[in-house]
Amino acid sequence: MAEAAAFQGTGPSPARRWLRRTLTIAVGAPLLAGLLQSPPASAQAAEEAPVSRTVDVSIDTLTPSAPVEGDTVTVTGTLTNRGKRAITDASVNLRVGPRMNSRSEIDQVARRKGFRSDSDPRPLDAVPEIDIDRLDVGVPHDFRISVPVSKLELDDEGGVYQLGVSLTGQTSDQQYDRVLGIERTFLPYQPEPTDKRTQLTYLWPLMSSAHISADTASDDQQTPVFQDDELAEELRPGGRLDELVTLGQGLPVTWVIDPDLLASVDAMANGYRVKDGTGHTAGTDANRKLAERWLGMLEKAVQGRKVVALPFADPDLASLAHKGKAVPGSLEHLQSATELAGSTVETILHVQPATDFAWPVDGAVDPSIMAVSTSAGARKVIARSDSIQDDDLSYTPTAARPLGGGTTAVVSDAELSTAFQGDMVRAEASTLAVQEFLAQTLAITLEQPQDQRSVVVAPQRQPSVAQAQTMAAAVRGLGAKRWTQPLDLVAAAAAKPDPDASTTVPRASQYPKKLRNTELPVDAFRDMKTTRDELDDFKVILSQADRVVPPIGNAINREMSTSWRGRAGEAAIYRVEVEDVLQRLTKSVVLVDKSDLTLSGRSATIPVTVQNKLLQDVEGLVLRLTSSNGTRLKVDGETSAELPITVRAGHSQSVKFPASANANGQVSMTAQLYTVDGTPYGSPMTFSVKVSEMTPTVMLVIAGGVLLLVLAGVRMYSQRKRLAARAAEAEAEAEAEAEAEAQPKDQPQPEDEPQPATGTRDEAEPTARAADETENTTTAPPTGPTAQPGDGTVAGANPRPETGATVPAPADGAADGAAADGAEHPSDPDADTGPESGDPSGPGEKVDR
Repeated sequence: MAEAAAFQGTGPSPARRWLRRTLTIAVGAPLLAGLLQSPPASAQAAEEAPVSRTVDVSIDTLTPSAPVEGDTVTVTGTLTNRGKRAITDASVNLRVGPRMNSRSEIDQVARRKGFRSDSDPRPLDAVPEIDIDRLDVGVPHDFRISVPVSKLELDDEGGVYQLGVSLTGQTSDQQYDRVLGIERTFLPYQPEPTDKRTQLTYLWPLMSSAHISADTASDDQQTPVFQDDELAEELRPGGRLDELVTLGQGLPVTWVIDPDLLASVDAMANGYRVKDGTGHTAGTDANRKLAERWLGMLEKAVQGRKVVALPFADPDLASLAHKGKAVPGSLEHLQSATELAGSTVETILHVQPATDFAWPVDGAVDPSIMAVSTSAGARKVIARSDSIQDDDLSYTPTAARPLGGGTTAVVSDAELSTAFQGDMVRAEASTLAVQEFLAQTLAITLEQPQDQRSVVVAPQRQPSVAQAQTMAAAVRGLGAKRWTQPLDLVAAAAAKPDPDASTTVPRASQYPKKLRNTELPVDAFRDMKTTRDELDDFKVILSQADRVVPPIGNAINREMSTSWRGRAGEAAIYRVEVEDVLQRLTKSVVLVDKSDLTLSGRSATIPVTVQNKLLQDVEGLVLRLTSSNGTRLKVDGETSAELPITVRAGHSQSVKFPASANANGQVSMTAQLYTVDGTPYGSPMTFSVKVSEMTPTVMLVIAGGVLLLVLAGVRMYSQRKRLAARAAEAEAEAEAEAEAEAQPKDQPQPEDEPQPATGTRDEAEPTARAADETENTTTAPPTGPTAQPGDGTVAGANPRPETGATVPAPADGAADGAAADGAEHPSDPDADTGPESGDPSGPGEKVDR
């Protein structure tokens, strides 16, 4: 009763079931009797297969996945009727087959779909069946079976067993019992550890597609610009990359990391920008914190574990070997990517990675792929057993295969490596994949139990969340270490090789066509070469090349990433965007267009301007100006001339070339920038110079004009000099006249000077009034003994001879006016200044005129 209670579902009693089956046989007896000749067993099996898939039997869980003695195996799942009629009087049975002796038997069972009476085991008698009265179309029905290991009829020595769940029932059109659905899986059973356990290496890949563009912000930090924000989605809790780190941190695996992924997440953690149409916007702070969190988790997870760093951006080695070698310089990309790998991982994760491994796509190799893989220093190539095959061996050999010349092929097991490539979202698919993986590993150990071998598992590069969860479940299923033990990849590559294992690298014609069709085209590598050459020419003129070379160089490495497989259109767009970024930078240093010039004369200078729109100085440039007709117009005495040039950030610089003309006419001039090694930089700039030579007649006319200008200047100078002399003479005469007027009347006049006539007071009034209107502070110097101090005269005044009163001396202007007046009226008599008082004027007394 206790065992029966362990099964879900109820049904008719055993007596009713026996009666029902008896009636079924009775009804079908006439039909069976009519079949005098039964078809062969194989034909029966073929006929049974379509019928046995009427019901979809799903095994969703099987625990424990690798039971031992004393465990209870529990199987849960779902039954779904996919037919057209309801199923009645059904029962669910557990079937456990005999022990399997090889991996090929496991493969055969895994490929089988419908029920086969000749190969599928019978239901276990010790395990009660689950009865289902009716199973309607399309309506799922859950089941659960629990049974002790002791009742599964397993051998004590252990091994791999087929475990199946089947449904037997009837339909309205065929009212007899038959198997209408079955699902198979595997039960690895090893109660005691084997004497020799297989060393198993499981690679745990951390890779993603390219997310960072070649562009950067113009700030001092050169903030990277992301193509999109999809990387943040992978880093969120539950995202693909988050799950890989969360699941892998407790597993005995070897971390295989693309350094570009670390660099991208680190850039996001330190602030980043995202493309937004023609510009870009700042990334969110929430995403920055996601990146910080993920890096912290990963750093803890890899401590004490072996880390393998692939070349930066995980270059597609097969594409490089088959298409890239046709383009010169392509292998240099692989070299730079390899050199960058170790430093990137060590800087971000603070662990020393192994950098001498190469991993072609799906482990498929040929001689050219092997040559390219080892060209950058990788002496260990991760291949796969469906490429380097061991057809003559009945067992699985050790992974390490020395190929000579210091190169080792680490051959991963194809079946184990591809075990989780399907859709693992459904619980059934995940459970079946885990059980088959565990069964295969146990079968490997039991193939040669006396020999210890090393097996490597290299899964898909970018597993989904469901695939990663299934992979983790499989690795945890080996945690008991009853037939395997973990080994890191470095140790696996150094393991003692099997002398009988194949070391033959397949021919190029054997490379899978499916993989060849997804390789990068030759044009992709031509684009990379063009961009690399332009970058090499550009960096030599930069004063701060480190602001340009790393972001664009890394973007070129991303252009040949393995992640572009199957995404040819997206890969082409990315290459174009990288080229556009570099073109925008190189075109920031340009020659400014010139209009046509006219050169009049035999010599002149021709200016050419270089503009620098960059945020840094450019140097190491040479500007060359070339004349298309050296006979007509020479530059610095030759057909062409060069001058070095340095232009500051955001400025323009003009360079002047001396030119000499020998004949009239139009000459085409070409200006071109060159780097110091003579490589042309940018596009040339062309303009025309019209040469117009000076003739003797033109020179004579110009000389005559110059002479006229000189004569006019001399004439103007002479006129100004004569005017100045006349002014000085007039001033001297005025002064002399003023002195004469100031002399006393009683003094005898010179005999040769006529006495002036004495006029009336009214006639002298204008002269006195004009003198009175001059500045009173300007006086004539004292003359004669009467100007002595203390004699009763006003200092600086001239005494009148008649009265002794003082009269202010006329200012310079007044004197000039008097002189002029005297010149205009030479016959005017002097003013009448008869005696009025014999005493001098007192202080402050107004002098009348």
